Amino acid sequence: MPHQTTSQPSMTATALVVGATGGFGRAVALRLLQQGWQVRALTRHADMAQRVGADADEALRGLEAVQWHEGDAMNPQDVLAAAQGVQFIVHAANPPGYVRWRELALPMLAHSVEAARRTGARLLLPGNVYNFGPDAGALVNEQSPQYPVTRKGAVRVEMEEMLRRAAADPRQPVRSMVLRAGDFFDAHSPSSWFGTLLIKPGQPLRKVVYPGVASVGHAWAYLPDLAEAAARLMALDLAEPDRLNQFEVLHFGGHWLPQGIEMAHAIQRAAGDPGLPIKSLPWPVVTLLSPFVPLFKEIREMRYLWRVPLRLDNAKLVALIGPEPHTPLDKAVHACLQDMGCLRAGLRPAQA
Repeated sequence: MPHQTTSQPSMTATALVVGATGGFGRAVALRLLQQGWQVRALTRHADMAQRVGADADEALRGLEAVQWHEGDAMNPQDVLAAAQGVQFIVHAANPPGYVRWRELALPMLAHSVEAARRTGARLLLPGNVYNFGPDAGALVNEQSPQYPVTRKGAVRVEMEEMLRRAAADPRQPVRSMVLRAGDFFDAHSPSSWFGTLLIKPGQPLRKVVYPGVASVGHAWAYLPDLAEAAARLMALDLAEPDRLNQFEVLHFGGHWLPQGIEMAHAIQRAAGDPGLPIKSLPWPVVTLLSPFVPLFKEIREMRYLWRVPLRLDNAKLVALIGPEPHTPLDKAVHACLQDMGCLRAGLRPAQA
């Protein structure tokens, strides 16, 4: 039988979230607050505590109880100061727009690793499938070989290797875990494929743009579900620290759609419009403009993920926390579109 665990910590625990206003960081911060954790967050905005209130931007709603620490993830002393006394550091900081990854992503993670080393906290890093190339196979587990074919994939491998080396350091090993998942989707994940290409946030739905081959499977991770899985792992580590290795890698299965086009159909159902046009992404145009449009360059680099099936095997995760948190696809898509301002007021999901 899989080990069943609740996501409630057995004691008042504190987590530092680096990147709490991003997609994953926000979702985890919200979930931890709901479950009784104390949550700190690093911010470059000295007035962040005043920003989070009745008139807060939608992305900050629910984060009123966060303890905001002024600082920059690029400054190791700022990260260390914010991490004093915490049990977990959730490193969810990403360079905006997927640019300057090597220049920014690696040093930011290194600063969180050093803070974890000096405070004894465990570090949690959200991972993805960029580590794996098109040769990885249709079902990928934690030990599958990693041969990335993109710059971002190579950086992801380096980030995980940094954690692996830190865990093996005989002087003062750093405990860490990586939770890999498919493409994020959520109303507050602005750089996701869902919110960048499939639909246009803040506008009524007039079409869905699907970038993949309709018959090729694709993996998605609904951020509230992923955040709940992360919270359960964190609670498990507090309650039974010997259950997890010094360096642990786990896969979140999420929403695996054997026919990738099913995500576009779910958007049609959420809109209550089965005739909503589904358009293909004009890849030749993306290729032509990629030297001049940074976003198109990044999109083009990841095209292979829409041409080959790459499903994450979550057996190891399930053995630790029990069945994955799983919001039905139509409900999750409807919530995203509603929060993004893409649905008419009062619209309810159509019956599949």
